[in-house]
Amino acid sequence: MDADAIVIGAGPNGLVAANVLADHGWSVTVLEANDEAGGSVRSAELIEPGFLNDVCSAFYPLASEGSPIDQLDLADHGLRWLHAPTVLAHPASDGTCPIISREIDETAATLDRFAPGDGAAWRGLIRRWTDQQPHLSRLLYRPFPPIAAGTGLATSLPPRELARFARFLVLPARRMGEEEFGSAEARRLLAGCALHADLAPESTLSGFFGWIMCCLGQVNGFPVPEGGARAVTAALVARLRSKGGTVHCGVPVERVETERGRAIGVRTADGGTARARRAVLADVNAPLLYTRLVATGDLPASVLGDIERFHWDDATFKVDWTLDAPIPWTSPEARRAGTVHLAEDTDALTVVASELARGLIPTRPFLLIGQQSMTDPTRQPAGRETAWAYTHVPRTVRGDGAGQLGTSWSADDVDGFAARMEDEIEALAPGFKRLIRGRHVLTPEGFEEENPNLSAGAINGGTAQLHQQLVFRPVPGLGRAATPLPGLYLASSSAHPGGGLHGAPGANAARAAIWHERTRPWRRWRS
Repeated sequence: MDADAIVIGAGPNGLVAANVLADHGWSVTVLEANDEAGGSVRSAELIEPGFLNDVCSAFYPLASEGSPIDQLDLADHGLRWLHAPTVLAHPASDGTCPIISREIDETAATLDRFAPGDGAAWRGLIRRWTDQQPHLSRLLYRPFPPIAAGTGLATSLPPRELARFARFLVLPARRMGEEEFGSAEARRLLAGCALHADLAPESTLSGFFGWIMCCLGQVNGFPVPEGGARAVTAALVARLRSKGGTVHCGVPVERVETERGRAIGVRTADGGTARARRAVLADVNAPLLYTRLVATGDLPASVLGDIERFHWDDATFKVDWTLDAPIPWTSPEARRAGTVHLAEDTDALTVVASELARGLIPTRPFLLIGQQSMTDPTRQPAGRETAWAYTHVPRTVRGDGAGQLGTSWSADDVDGFAARMEDEIEALAPGFKRLIRGRHVLTPEGFEEENPNLSAGAINGGTAQLHQQLVFRPVPGLGRAATPLPGLYLASSSAHPGGGLHGAPGANAARAAIWHERTRPWRRWRS
């Protein structure tokens, strides 16, 4: 299994890294601990035959034009993206339901019904994105500091406008909504997209992430792959194999091997070894890499001290259902949406964020819901539905906001919280619970069992808050794919820019390895 590069982990970032390296003529071997490639991008009939569920992630707004994964042209290897009639809906008990449609006139007209002028404000926000999208995409997807992208952005605006734009980018979502929109409904749409990205409405940068999600939804939609999330993985693997790369599943890596202070390969759990002639790339979370796969003596003490302070994102709790019919939302707009957000208003989102911060299971959880019949009829029999919802819960549970559940995720706690999620849907879709054919629950521990990289269901690879972004990700002073151990590169979502199916951490790690090989050939070591 020796190769120019050994990639640990066949998640999407690992497979993107392997493809980028293969495009540059490197021989690549990918080693995956699970029996199936894909990491969190996999599908299975979790509940009953004929209903295809996505095991972890399900829709991919960041796999958009300009992202590293988009640049791999996976359509040539069988990947086909599908879209729902409506991208996103956010209904509430008062009957209102702001939406995002890929037709901007429809989105704007919907928002104008709540407050005249909000449609124009929405158009302004989208225009701001489209005007700066080339620079912002490079800022998002390229290694930090992105000098060229930053220079391009700085020179594209007059100094005063640049200052205004910088202020806009760091606004909390609550404040951004108050400044931009007249209606609570439009503000709810923005704040929901911010919490979708794991940021409270009052957090610095939450406005930026909410705005990005809204703009991606408007311009690109929230696409899903035909045939399930596994279709993305299948296309990445097929492309890699067409370039001569190999993927070995069921091969857990136990240790990164070193020689003369440099990573030279890996040792597998069965005692075997795989030598890397040029580089080792790790699509695993940063704490796992630095505290388990790399020997303590191979890293500076300061890095080990910093990794102890690594800040995870919140844990995740997901329920999949098979249903006898689509969810009967009271709001017609929600019935056409591929994705539905559920929270009454911005204040309700703040309450959820506060409960999570205090270690409490949310009393009324904020739900992200997917309706697969809206996008992909191949996922379920005609007239039926395959649906899912996930929400965040504390990594360490100290109590229950409603005072009903325990702190250990016992079987009763799991059933009780799943029922709480179903009650939230039932309130806005009477009759939903009568349609349930079967249910599959993935607890925080279940996420980690499915994919050890998802510590307690931390789907972002670490918090997206400012103190762990840019040069603070994964620890202060790095901000790039190269690790303190020469020849070893972090290719997971613990690296800049974080989670989401865009492939940037993997692509950045591959480019770093290629650049270092060209500038530092290490001829003596390789001889």
